[in-house]
Amino acid sequence: MVWWILLGLPPLLVALAYRRVPPVASALAVLAWLAALAWAGGWPPMLAVGALLALGVALALLLVAPLRRRVVTAPVFAAFRRALPAMSQTERDALEAGTVWWEGELFRGDPDWRRFAGFPWPRLSAAEQAFLDDDTEALCRLVKDWDTTRLQDMPAPVWQFIKERGFLGLIIPAEYGGKGFSAYAHSQVITKLSTRSSAPAVTVMVPNSLGPAELLLHYGTPAQKQHYLPRLAQGLEIPAFALTSPWAGSDAASIPDAGVVCTGQWQGREVLGMRVSFDKRYITLAPVCTVFGLAFRLYDPDHLLGDTVDLGITCALVPREHPGVEIGRRHVPLNAVWMNGPIRGKDVFMPLDFIIGGPQMAGQGWRMLMECLAAGRSISLPGSNAGMQQLTARAVGAYARVRHQFKTAIGRFEGVEEALTRIGANTYLSDAARVMTAGAIDLGEKPAVVSAIVKYHVTERARQTVNDGMDVIGGKGICLGPQNFLGRAYQQVPVGITVEGANILTRSLILFGQGAIRCHPHVLDEMHAAGRGDLTAFDRAFWGHIGYTLGNAARALVTGLTGSHVVAVPIDVAPETRRYYQQLTRFSAAFAFIADISMGTMGGALKRKEKLSARLGDILSLLYLATAVLKRYEAEGRQAEDAPLMHWAIWDCMFRAQNAFEGVIANFPNPVLATLLRRLVFPLGRPYVVPSDALGHAVADRLIAPSATRDRLTAAVHLPADLDEPLGALEAALAATIAAEPVEAKVKAAQREGRFAPGALVAGGVDALWARAHADGIIDNAEFALLQRRAELRDKVIRVDDFPFDLAAETGSEAAPKMRVVA
Repeated sequence: MVWWILLGLPPLLVALAYRRVPPVASALAVLAWLAALAWAGGWPPMLAVGALLALGVALALLLVAPLRRRVVTAPVFAAFRRALPAMSQTERDALEAGTVWWEGELFRGDPDWRRFAGFPWPRLSAAEQAFLDDDTEALCRLVKDWDTTRLQDMPAPVWQFIKERGFLGLIIPAEYGGKGFSAYAHSQVITKLSTRSSAPAVTVMVPNSLGPAELLLHYGTPAQKQHYLPRLAQGLEIPAFALTSPWAGSDAASIPDAGVVCTGQWQGREVLGMRVSFDKRYITLAPVCTVFGLAFRLYDPDHLLGDTVDLGITCALVPREHPGVEIGRRHVPLNAVWMNGPIRGKDVFMPLDFIIGGPQMAGQGWRMLMECLAAGRSISLPGSNAGMQQLTARAVGAYARVRHQFKTAIGRFEGVEEALTRIGANTYLSDAARVMTAGAIDLGEKPAVVSAIVKYHVTERARQTVNDGMDVIGGKGICLGPQNFLGRAYQQVPVGITVEGANILTRSLILFGQGAIRCHPHVLDEMHAAGRGDLTAFDRAFWGHIGYTLGNAARALVTGLTGSHVVAVPIDVAPETRRYYQQLTRFSAAFAFIADISMGTMGGALKRKEKLSARLGDILSLLYLATAVLKRYEAEGRQAEDAPLMHWAIWDCMFRAQNAFEGVIANFPNPVLATLLRRLVFPLGRPYVVPSDALGHAVADRLIAPSATRDRLTAAVHLPADLDEPLGALEAALAATIAAEPVEAKVKAAQREGRFAPGALVAGGVDALWARAHADGIIDNAEFALLQRRAELRDKVIRVDDFPFDLAAETGSEAAPKMRVVA
């Protein structure tokens, strides 16, 4: 009998795992199974009867709703309300901003892969494609990064081109004179510009991201929209947005900038307004802006607007020439050329009409900012950093084939190959995440958690990619000048790490901290019910939570014991990716369970355990990134030649997620629970190891030779045809190198065979061998010409720039740095 009951455990676990039983019955099923096991095990009759009575009481307590609420739920409810920390309105706005999208499925432990398959991969309209191919390419041709560096600005014709061609109005609807482009088109434009120079990329990015245009579109009054949006779209106004202060950086909600509602003079008459003092810094486009958004806390001590004194954070739109406004001098963020600087003002009187949305939106600024940030953060930095990665993959891959050391292309060395592998796979993954997330925005989502995921991970992987690229090109990368294609990107990588939420804090506080509340199917409902004092609603959410947790525990165990082979996957996925869908479901269930146990046992203390919270955020993020890779692979037609990029990227995500699980479990405060978690999450050991060297070789090989895969990987890169451009020279040198390789092999074979005269190769430069082979008739004129062309372009590619001692004398620019010899 015992064995029959034991055999009933797997079906029970499967039923729990896939929620085939109601939540409360889930707990009862486990209790009943244990009671049956005790009876079959020969317990004394009285003990068995006692167990049945206990089970009956449990049934009554759990299944009779009024009794359950009074006896079981009420004490839990009271404890929950005591433990729930007070939440400010700004915290509530941040938590509730935006929407929950695909990350919610991953958080909940049982992703709906059919829903995932239904998400469309974004495509450009004909007008968007034409703008990208014509206007954006033309802008790229107008800008040379080194020239802007010397000038510390973009030339006037470039500024004019940006304004006249509508780059500042990409997101503004056509009815206001803008382009009305999709989020994906906006992202594509930023990505392409970033492969050329950060100056036009950031100049275009900021007006189309979190700033006046977006805020006006969503919250502006009709009069504000009619006045400003056409002017912004035409480039007649250059916008900035002033949020950060010296005393409130990452903790932006604590800005000390403040205004007081009062009366004052405006345009010759007394009006109701506000007197505002502010000190802002790091404001992009501030030195050249004509109008700026301003965030400050508004107070109404005289109750001129109502009963509330502290109205909250408010957003206003302020003209540059408004009396009292002081536009400061420029910051120089890591020698970047795009404009950035402080904005200040003391007791500046503004009419209430300056508030975006009018007086009725006073105090609503933080909610406005959080909702817009959820969209803007998904586009700007992911786009610019994905562009840097594509440039690195294209240029460094070519350089690794052209540059030889020890008589071998450096790309053939395994150490260099390892770096090239990371460059290729990280570029593939980052662009997949960028595009899929931009597509979510176009579906109407404002995914707050996903925007933080892509901002953090794309910028971090861009840092790794650019660092790897600098390692490969060596001295070529550290000497700045017009021939350096990567040094300026290397200088400016930390900017993306820092802005729109510093990465350290994003990882440790936002990814899981916000995700746990927004993505969880029950926690936010529990918090709302507790806040309202609604026991009935809390009872419903709490017991749903219990069933949800047990279901995820069972699913994690079942999929772990079976290697996830039991997970159902849509039949139309690529066969080579099927196992990834199954393993992602397994990891999703394990994550959902371990997240619940962490929140349940640590409560509010989990917020202070930032390392654990960061690792939990890593797991959620890596699951999202892996699914983005799967989506890209399917959307691009399951290209067999691209498969190594897909496999390496997903394998890397899964291995990192596995390590993050281990990091949580190894540092779990309760050692008993830690042991149970390890047995449940990895019952048969950890399934993933690092991606194989053979797979890495296949990835690296795709970067160092022209191919359709290389073109897809770097599709956004601006490719100049001019050989005086470093990337133009690299492309030509790569083709020449590959064309010359068979001739080189022929000459080296002749050398091994002793076909050269003794002593003939004693003297000469690096190309003497080829000239000797030509002279001895080993190669013909056409073959020698191939070698000469390769040598010419190779020398062009590997050279570095040098300058006179006084750079200003050469550039004619007062802004250029001066160099001098120090004795």
